[in-house]
Amino acid sequence: MKLQCDVEVVNRMLPSFGMKSRGKGVRAVVSIGKHLDKSSQRSTIYMMICTAKDRTGSKYKLRGNIEKFFTWFVEEGKATVRLKEPAVDVCLSKADANSLKNFLSAARLADRGSDTSSLPLSTLTPVRARDVEQPKKKLSVMSKKDYPLTSNFPYSLEQLQVSYCKLSRVDMRMLSLKALRRLDLSNNHIKKLPATIGDLGCLSELILHNNHLEVFSEALCLSTLQQTLQVLDLSQNRLQSLPTQFCQLRELMNLKLEDNKLVGLPFQIGRLSKLRFLSAAHNKLTVLPADFFKLSLENLDLFGNPFIQPNPLDHSMQLAFPLPLQEIASRAVASLRIPYGPHLIPAHLCGDLEAAKTCECGRVCINFFVKTAVSMNLHQVSHTVVLVDDMGGTDAPVQQHFCSLSCYSAFLDSCLQRGLR
Repeated sequence: MKLQCDVEVVNRMLPSFGMKSRGKGVRAVVSIGKHLDKSSQRSTIYMMICTAKDRTGSKYKLRGNIEKFFTWFVEEGKATVRLKEPAVDVCLSKADANSLKNFLSAARLADRGSDTSSLPLSTLTPVRARDVEQPKKKLSVMSKKDYPLTSNFPYSLEQLQVSYCKLSRVDMRMLSLKALRRLDLSNNHIKKLPATIGDLGCLSELILHNNHLEVFSEALCLSTLQQTLQVLDLSQNRLQSLPTQFCQLRELMNLKLEDNKLVGLPFQIGRLSKLRFLSAAHNKLTVLPADFFKLSLENLDLFGNPFIQPNPLDHSMQLAFPLPLQEIASRAVASLRIPYGPHLIPAHLCGDLEAAKTCECGRVCINFFVKTAVSMNLHQVSHTVVLVDDMGGTDAPVQQHFCSLSCYSAFLDSCLQRGLR
């Protein structure tokens, strides 16, 4: 039984001499195994701690020698083994939680003197230098020949880049790296992202530039990425749309969507209140969602999209007279902010409510409205704007929804009055 972790051996007698421990562990390999006692010619089970300074290791007898286990933080990879002789506390930290639990179970059995045949014992030999190196935080793999096929990625990685390796899918070994903050899988052939990427609870940067992605799943939008993801690069893929739930990723600060096949941006993009950098150049955008007005950006690039020339008189109408009861009820739920969910109403109605549009009058409409497009100067939402076209323009069309004919008529009247002035 071997465990790689940080270890600090604290002498409990130090305080009586007015001394303190360092309070900091060092990288070590902790083993449980048999050692032949030369005086008694009997094999005894020991715990051996090997560090970079002491690769031959220090041994501590286990049978009947453990006073107490402290395991309050074992799920965080921390535990302490208190020995009777010598009077030391062996403090373990930065261990894999499951490996630590197995190690402690083996130590308990050794302390009780259980049958050694049931114990997963190791050979107590000096360790290699690389086994006690400090945990690796950063790794870059830039070619297929350097890709690790027979060994795992270091569990301690915080930044991982795997590029130009022709990966067609995400290696599941990457998804066990719980400390990962930055994952760069750019310049591969990945077609689909596993939902379990959302289980990387520390991930703040996800770089997927130049792959073959066709969808960005709803599951990822509803995962723990909602609380952690700040940078997302989906540029140079094959995306045609983004899910409605995409705007749940409210910690996003930098979003790159250029060189895809997007025909529209998420209509609730205004919910991304922390977004500061947005690039959606060279897509198939013809109009921007109404929520675009709510953004507050530092840099915006929408160059190379086939934007339409907005005309308030050009409109599409989805109205019924009178409004269906479902539309009236849905508008009331959205306007009054009544809590809802799939446990209360059918899931498709939840989707409709998530897609609610706001009329210029402030009221809400769901599936029945008048829709047109108006022109907006992009400097209204961004400090720096890359020109929209080769003509030097910074205006773009934005969708506008109206809950009734009277609201649309009032809007046309205001446009006419502005034109007369």
